[in-house]
Amino acid sequence: MKRIHTDGACRGNPGPGGWAWASGKDEYASGHHEHTTNQRMEVLAVIEALRSNDDQEIEIVSDSTYVVKCFNDKWHVGWYRRNWKNSQGQPVANRDLWEELFALVLESGRKIRFTWVKGHSGDAMNDFCDVLATEAADRQMGSQS
Repeated sequence: MKRIHTDGACRGNPGPGGWAWASGKDEYASGHHEHTTNQRMEVLAVIEALRSNDDQEIEIVSDSTYVVKCFNDKWHVGWYRRNWKNSQGQPVANRDLWEELFALVLESGRKIRFTWVKGHSGDAMNDFCDVLATEAADRQMGSQS
């Protein structure tokens, strides 16, 4: 199973943002958006990781409870059942990105597992992705290996 770390960053919320994914320090990518939120960048990081890696078995490692709980706690099941409303009856935020991510995860036939890691806790790959995402947000320029 291929392990891919992801992270998103935002300078202000909303503000300039960046996303990153890495599968080791020699296989990574990052990108940016001029005006966005940290949650959008977290979701986009996973989308970009899955678009760039066609492995059939992937573990996504993220410090975003927003991303990890959506799949592990099956938030998406309730969102579908409630016609894209959250548990408070409000429209689901970032629906456009979630729909794209659900297609990549739920409809792809791939085995994709989500694992949470505490951010800024010394996990080397989480820290690496954080640096990539933060640099992309600051410079408004992405990178890749």
